[in-house]
Amino acid sequence: MPLSKHIDALEAVYARYARREFVHPDPLELLYRFEAPCDCEIVGLIASSLAYGRVSQILNSASGVLERMGSSPARFLRDASHGDLEKIFSGFKHRFQTARELVALLLGIKNAIGKHGSLQACFRSHLDGADELVLPALCGFVRALDAGGRCGHLLPDPSKGSACKRLNLYLRWMVRRDDVDPGCWDGIAPAMLIVPLDTHMHRIALGLGATRRKSADLRAAIETTEAFRKICPSDPVRYDFALTRLGIHPDGDIETFLTECSEARR
Repeated sequence: MPLSKHIDALEAVYARYARREFVHPDPLELLYRFEAPCDCEIVGLIASSLAYGRVSQILNSASGVLERMGSSPARFLRDASHGDLEKIFSGFKHRFQTARELVALLLGIKNAIGKHGSLQACFRSHLDGADELVLPALCGFVRALDAGGRCGHLLPDPSKGSACKRLNLYLRWMVRRDDVDPGCWDGIAPAMLIVPLDTHMHRIALGLGATRRKSADLRAAIETTEAFRKICPSDPVRYDFALTRLGIHPDGDIETFLTECSEARR
């Protein structure tokens, strides 16, 4: 059954949860502390790169990084040397990530901004007008940020088949603009975005019939995106945030939602 059969249910979930009051706890909330796009794009990449594990741990780790960067992460990176970064972030740890990977990421951000002027410009330099999805540009963006391969798990390689949930989450934050997503970047169509697919969103996608793949890999993410594109061509990740709230917010009822959708497909 096509997702169009569930459009009313999806819109109801969006209307209920796609509001800023439902963001906490989520690393996205860290972006709301900053107004300048040059700061927000840096904060977003740091927060999304660390967005694995318990959400409390994610928020603590990302907040700790931002506290050391001061009121303007863009100014901090502009002025900090490699040695400064190693000293300032000495002892950092987030699960199995250490200061070494974090400093590599920050240096990659610093160098990309130094070359292109912003992370947005860096990403857009890899866009091709013929691309339907952001995937080719995302591959180029990761190579630009992690030329030495030192960022490890913080920056997964899309060319290796990973769903790259955290990177696609970052792009959702940067490109989309509604009450939840700040949309710090211009010139990139939301239609090109890929659904940030983790195990929870994969379960929802399976329940909706958006994919049949048993693994939450890149192919499943693209299948899910294409299914949503059929009902929302200009914004296929429109429902991502709201759907994930069903399994996170206390009054969310993902079981009932999936059961009703499953019954509708019969």
